Amino acid sequence: MTETTETIPRWHVAGDWFDTCKCNIPCPCSFAQPPTYGDCEGVLAWHIRSGSYGDVPLDGLNVLMVASFVGNLWAEHSDAYGAVFVDERADDVQRQALQMIFGGQAGSWPAELVSMLGPEMRGMEFAPIEVEVDDDLGSWRARVPGRVEASAEALSGPTTPEGARVQTTNLPGCETGPGQLATWGRSTADRADAYGFRWSREGQSSKHITFDWTGPG
Repeated sequence: MTETTETIPRWHVAGDWFDTCKCNIPCPCSFAQPPTYGDCEGVLAWHIRSGSYGDVPLDGLNVLMVASFVGNLWAEHSDAYGAVFVDERADDVQRQALQMIFGGQAGSWPAELVSMLGPEMRGMEFAPIEVEVDDDLGSWRARVPGRVEASAEALSGPTTPEGARVQTTNLPGCETGPGQLATWGRSTADRADAYGFRWSREGQSSKHITFDWTGPG
């Protein structure tokens, strides 16, 4: 898609983002600190609860990424690699819109993130992406059948009130941008076998963070 800044329509997407990664709980990357083991790898999933790109509706569509990087995500330019799966349910126009938004060409927070990270992309494909998020944020999960699986349960402990969530506001390294609410979890599955990314673990950090972006500004 070859839209220019002048031709990009007004757009807005809001929904759920979550990850599962190799860091200990809580993932230091969200606090703008180096990852637990000096590098990080994991699964990132976006579910659009409501959204549109101009007149193109994007409600209910998903994007998933497997990625790795070395060093402090926010403080240094380091090797970063990724591969992206885009919801195969999207029609051609929706697919173009999702690529514009999540590729950073349509502005807003994704553009800032891409500018900071500049990840080397190993691949992109349209695939079935299954995403579920409990209404009470008790758990969340995403899957590309046979390729990627990520799931987590909300973090709890001996002093956490029953039914309450362990949450953070104003994270210094919020992956979905300023002003979003993070809910901490523990992964129950974190597996990938795609584009050279291969791992399988559980019990490490996960977090659910809302996102709410408007562009192209």
